[in-house]
Amino acid sequence: MTENRTGSVIDVVLADDAVLLREGVRSLLEDEGVVVVASVGDGEQLLTEVERHRPRLAIVDLRMPPTHTNEGLLAALRIKSEHPEVGVLMLSQHVAREYASDLLSTDAPGIGYLLKDRITEIDGFLDAVHRVAEGGTVIDPAVVRSLLRAPEQQRAVSRLTPRELEVLEAMAEGLSNRGIAERLFLSLSTVEKAISAIFDKLELTGDEQTSRRVQAVLRYLDER
Repeated sequence: MTENRTGSVIDVVLADDAVLLREGVRSLLEDEGVVVVASVGDGEQLLTEVERHRPRLAIVDLRMPPTHTNEGLLAALRIKSEHPEVGVLMLSQHVAREYASDLLSTDAPGIGYLLKDRITEIDGFLDAVHRVAEGGTVIDPAVVRSLLRAPEQQRAVSRLTPRELEVLEAMAEGLSNRGIAERLFLSLSTVEKAISAIFDKLELTGDEQTSRRVQAVLRYLDER
């Protein structure tokens, strides 16, 4: 069975009303040693199984019965309120910026928002599962771009240089400083200086824990 870096087994409750997709994700996870303790098709069942199993992670479709609008989001927010130690990885067919903002503005650790297309990028999807189960933040690059480039955000973002914007986008996806350096082919010190400049220009303060700084940046950008 797959363990995270704390040594505990990764167990998952999976919620999606599309049976074929749900079973495909279940098979993928189980092939990697992740324990799927429950697989359900709606928000109410999801809440019941999370309460029963208290898993490391819930993987949740944004749109589920009965209205196929935001039932998954509402269930996810309730999970983070009642069981903040349970990670939540939200899956969505399309970018829903307002829903992403609602989820990412929670203070509890272990938050992710991915487009369903990313599931086929198996290594990246499994990495997201591990990172959110371990309390990290994972945000789909398309969602990051939507949050950063919405018209109401342009005034704040316009203060950043192109390099700082690249660093901010990578940071918002949940990458560590070292991960940003490797992606952008920069030295670690250059990344650290860029992040310092970003926080100065956006007038952000707070600790340096990755999940908290990402949430702070996104919350700030959403409120501008």
